[in-house]
Amino acid sequence: MNPWSLPFFEYCFQVPANRIGYSTFSAAQLKTIQEVIILVVFVIFSALYLGEPLKWQTAIGFTLIACGAGFVFYMP
Repeated sequence: MNPWSLPFFEYCFQVPANRIGYSTFSAAQLKTIQEVIILVVFVIFSALYLGEPLKWQTAIGFTLIACGAGFVFYMP
């Protein structure tokens, strides 16, 4: 598998989604969604393809990132 094939397909989905989503979400919110999706795909890829278990430090780090993403979408 070509190393650029996964990012290419990801890019093909994200560009149209960003153009459509910009009418609903801000640029910061769209970037946050993109980063969360990338992290989820990375965890699945590293567990299934690379055989690396999810360590507790990584889980805590991703939880903190998820909390940060929640703050981006929080509207008082």
